[in-house]
Amino acid sequence: MSQPLVIFDLDGTLLHTAPDLLDSLNHTISSMELAPVTFDDITYLVGSGARVMIDKALQLRNNPVSAEEFEALFALFLTHYSASMPGRSEPYPGVLDAMARLEDAGYALAVCTNKTEIMAHRLLELTGLMPRFKAVTGGDTFAVRKPDAGHIHGTIDMAGAHPSLAVMIGDSVNDVQAAANAGIPSIGIPFGYSDTAMENLGPDEIIGHYNELTPELVGRLLERV
Repeated sequence: MSQPLVIFDLDGTLLHTAPDLLDSLNHTISSMELAPVTFDDITYLVGSGARVMIDKALQLRNNPVSAEEFEALFALFLTHYSASMPGRSEPYPGVLDAMARLEDAGYALAVCTNKTEIMAHRLLELTGLMPRFKAVTGGDTFAVRKPDAGHIHGTIDMAGAHPSLAVMIGDSVNDVQAAANAGIPSIGIPFGYSDTAMENLGPDEIIGHYNELTPELVGRLLERV
C-alpha cells in the first residue's frame, strides 16, 4: 500500500510570503508609474499565480496593457522576486512541528501551488524545506492548475501516492475546490490570503493553528473517504 500523503498549498498556507510578493509586485507596476498596492489588497491578489496577480493589480489601477507589455511585466516580476528570495518569507507558526509529527507517523508530504514551479522550488530550497517533500508541483507543471482536479491528481502521482490516501491543506477557494474536484478531503487554514471566510468555503476541517494538525486528525479524514 502507498504511503498516505498530506499536500500543502504554499503561499498563505505553508509560508507567509505576502511581504515579498507585494514588494516584487510593486516593483513591477512601478515601472509603469502606477501607485503601489497594499497588504489590504493581498487576499484579492494572491492565490492563482503571478500572472493573475499582476493582471489583478493592473485592474485595480485601471491600467490595461497589451499582451507584449504584460509579458515584459511578468518577466520583470520573476526576475525581482527570484533575486530577493527568500526575503521575509517564513513558515507559519507551528507548521514545522506539524510536518515533523506527520512524518514521524509515516505520512509523506507534498506541495501543490499555483506559483510557478521554478519559483516554488527555489523558495523551498532557500528556506531549507525542499528535501521534506516527495513532490512539489506548480501552476505550470501540468496543463491544468488548481482548482482543476488534474493538478491534485498529478501531484499525488508524482509523490507515488494514491488519491484514497491523500489530504489537501490550503487557505483559499482554489485549494478547497481542487480537493473536492479530486475527491479528497481538505483542511482549511483561516489565517492565509483568502478573500472569503474559510467557513464559507466548505472544507472538511478547519484548523486555527498548526498545533491542531495532527496525524490523528488526518487519519480521521482519510477514514471518511
